[in-house]
Amino acid sequence: MSARADSANGSSVLNAQSNWWETFFEGAAVDLWLRAIPPDQNEREADGLLGALGVPAGADVLDVPCGGGRLTLALANRGYRMTGVDWSTEFLAHAQSRDGAGAVTWDRRDMRDLPWRDRFDAAFCVGNSFGYLDDEGNEAFLRAVAAALKPGARFVLETPMVLENLLPHIGDRPWWKVDDVYLLVANEYDPARQRLEIEYTFVSNGRVDVRHGSHRAYAYRALMELFDASGFDAATREPWTRDARVITFVLTRR
Repeated sequence: MSARADSANGSSVLNAQSNWWETFFEGAAVDLWLRAIPPDQNEREADGLLGALGVPAGADVLDVPCGGGRLTLALANRGYRMTGVDWSTEFLAHAQSRDGAGAVTWDRRDMRDLPWRDRFDAAFCVGNSFGYLDDEGNEAFLRAVAAALKPGARFVLETPMVLENLLPHIGDRPWWKVDDVYLLVANEYDPARQRLEIEYTFVSNGRVDVRHGSHRAYAYRALMELFDASGFDAATREPWTRDARVITFVLTRR
């Protein structure tokens, strides 16, 4: 990873490599993410997701990227035919080791590389998984999902990277504790690139692991234009408010 000096204002802006996500989800990062969501919250999220997707049991559903498979498996256990796509071998290995994993099709691939056409009844991308790529890559991902869906199918996209909501809530150095792992986060927003540069410090059992990530943040209107250009009609699940930390978009493939 690298850092650059922002000579315009004298501050240091962390600048992750463009492919940072290829190696980020290993070791401490995976351990923390796997333990961060308790089972009861996972089930509540699955309930809300199914309400937004609006598909009957037995439907063919795509989770991309699926991470450790927490929602993939929750839906599979309710009778949905699930496909989980992720790049992280550690996440996928964990997902495949869990009860019920045999009923799911797991596929390691880039989120832009979805080979299916008009296959799925619904799809979803939740957490903070959207915006890792550059503008062309983010649009390629959306177009790949649209192509994989049947016409009229829904795609639920959850993201905290909406500028109007993100900027008021960027903490100086927020931190979290999950079991015996501490995570300290340092955020810096680069307005010229419209990216949130993030330094993650994981501390566990006396070991310190520092990593960098980068997320493209979009103004609300720019996101709606991107959805339209990618083949979707878009709405928000709840009325938009500036106070929301995460926005859930319900997209319909045209």
